[in-house]
Amino acid sequence: MLSYLATALPQGTSPSAHLLAVQCALRMNTRMQVHLPKGVLRSLRLNTTSDPWHELEHARWLRPAPGNAANETTAELLDVTLLSQAPAGPDRRRAADWALRAGSSSATGAAEPLPRLAGVYLAAHTDLESGSGLGELDRMARACGAQPAELTSTLDQLAATGLLGTWQVCPDSGDLQWIFARGTGIPAGDPQWEAVRGIVRG
Repeated sequence: MLSYLATALPQGTSPSAHLLAVQCALRMNTRMQVHLPKGVLRSLRLNTTSDPWHELEHARWLRPAPGNAANETTAELLDVTLLSQAPAGPDRRRAADWALRAGSSSATGAAEPLPRLAGVYLAAHTDLESGSGLGELDRMARACGAQPAELTSTLDQLAATGLLGTWQVCPDSGDLQWIFARGTGIPAGDPQWEAVRGIVRG
């Protein structure tokens, strides 16, 4: 889903809108409706602002539904390609819950959307046996709605908060290498959780 949204959302879409889009895409039903509980928005730290919703609406990615209940926000997703991007509802919901935990303030040590989304990206792309990962910095920046220079300071922040042990960008290839300082909360070798991470990676 992260990879898909990196191409589906317009260039310049903010990290907070990306964070919201991940949850919406993973929690939608077969009619492309999403009922996002207020508790999820509080966990994302997006319960006090409507900016990400307006941003996704302006991008014609979703449309708010009328008559929201007191305990949830409802929207209709407009990107029909999403129906082919992930498997059935229960697996998507497990992936949404995992992404929520992987990007939580307690996991990343951060309240801002960019480090939280970066934490989800890194956890989804980390080898669980070794705790290490390898990817392209530009690709990660696009998936997180950030510029590469902005992302490097975020990686420094995640190292300072203890999520990352080390990270570096190879000067020749531009590849990003990292080592997690603490686990992703998913047992290594568990096929169910590997499948969930695969859905989040997209």
